[in-house]
Amino acid sequence: MKFKRPTRVLLAVASGAALALSFPDYDLWPLAWFSVGMLVLASVGSRPGESPLYGFLHGAVFYPVCVPWIDTVMRQYGNLDLWTSAGILGLMAVAGGLLCSLFSWGVARASRKSIAFACLLAPFLWVALEFVRTHLPYIGFPWNLAGYAAIKSLALLQVTTVTGIYGLSFLIAAYGSLFAFAVLTDTRRAWRTVVMATAALLLIALGGRYLVPKETPRFTAHLVQTNFPQSERYPADWLQIHAGELDELARISITAAKQNPAGPELIVWPEVPAPFSLQDPAFAARAVRIARESSAYFLVGVVEDRQDAQRNWLFYNSAVLLDPLGKRIYTYDKIHLVPFGEYVPLRQWLTFAGRLTADISDFTPGTVYTLGEIPGGKFGTFICYEAIFPGEIRRFAASGAQLLINISNDGWFGRSAAPIQHLMMSRVRAVESRRWLLRDTNNGFTAAIDPYGRMVAELPTDVRGELDAPYDFKSNLTLYVRFGDWFAWLCVIATAVLLFFALKPGATLPLSETKRQKKNG
Repeated sequence: MKFKRPTRVLLAVASGAALALSFPDYDLWPLAWFSVGMLVLASVGSRPGESPLYGFLHGAVFYPVCVPWIDTVMRQYGNLDLWTSAGILGLMAVAGGLLCSLFSWGVARASRKSIAFACLLAPFLWVALEFVRTHLPYIGFPWNLAGYAAIKSLALLQVTTVTGIYGLSFLIAAYGSLFAFAVLTDTRRAWRTVVMATAALLLIALGGRYLVPKETPRFTAHLVQTNFPQSERYPADWLQIHAGELDELARISITAAKQNPAGPELIVWPEVPAPFSLQDPAFAARAVRIARESSAYFLVGVVEDRQDAQRNWLFYNSAVLLDPLGKRIYTYDKIHLVPFGEYVPLRQWLTFAGRLTADISDFTPGTVYTLGEIPGGKFGTFICYEAIFPGEIRRFAASGAQLLINISNDGWFGRSAAPIQHLMMSRVRAVESRRWLLRDTNNGFTAAIDPYGRMVAELPTDVRGELDAPYDFKSNLTLYVRFGDWFAWLCVIATAVLLFFALKPGATLPLSETKRQKKNG
């Protein structure tokens, strides 16, 4: 079956929209299973000069529909006008479209050998490009990879303990490619295979959840949701102005910890939503008092300032742990900073973004995946944006962390889809490592997540309060923790091999399209 150009354009646009609509706040997740297939349909048999257009259209539609909150954040906190912020979101769409154009080009070239070859290549190429998207220098942004659309199924989610999130992306892309193959060849065997694959996925997705184990945690942490309004700047007397609210938060923290004196007690405050620094004597005194009066370990997000060997002042977005005596025993400095939020990549060349870059803090990235320890075991802390990078978070478990703690300030996003999308991706980090995850935020979503991805406790959004969050320590290592992104690298290698045959003149395949048609006809 061959499609005319207008139909291909429509399929490409629909594929980008379908994938975007699979994620919160739309939550039309079944569309994801057909989104890649629609792009394969648009690409197979297209001319070499036009094939990149279809992937570009996919990406150009996907980003504005899926992450429109980026425009809002830049206008509200970056002091940009409507047209400038829309233009930056448009540049993101262009960059994503260019990456996707490689997908449609590769599928189109492979289809010159056979439809079957193109559909075989598609899932490997899709995952390879997601892997590239994750690791692009400075601008890597693996937000809402296709696989996240499958995590509504608790059973399918467990695949990530072996492959990471890329295994679910492969599953979605493979199903879409199979569907495209059935449409293009229109044979009884192909459609029977689609029906069987659909039945198997439904059986696993709907029935498999009953086979996922449940855990009984031994400990309870106290996650405090501070619920401070987001602000671009803080006056020098901010702590004095908000002294009453800080007193309230101290009371909430201490009271919660004293309810269960059997311990060990752990109090967690989120990524710094205000000018919290242990270099500030007033805040340091508050933090020490909370730890001592509660007889608890106190993990809090702060801004750290330190001098380097050249006596230059460096600033870090950090998490610090105080012991029950108020002594500082652990520090983690955020390693993966937010580009254009916590630092400006290539600032010397981005003079056109002067207003944006002028207001952005120049944080220094940390370098060590440090672990903290409390009675019961060791933990690793990751901060906000770091949650979307699977290969980085697994390093904590690989280094010996038996518990994961994610502190975040999602107040920047308002009540857009971003906070729940962020939570969705954090859940997968827990399953990949098979660890309990304590997630504490400024204004939501604050939750406890078990090693299988269940939300076992959650606070309402936009309230100040405390969550009794169950947790435990686990030491087993999943295949993903042991071997990292082995599956993604396998897809990269498979893509290179398959593209070699697609591009090599005269290369033949074991089963040509003509033979396949005769065999299935």
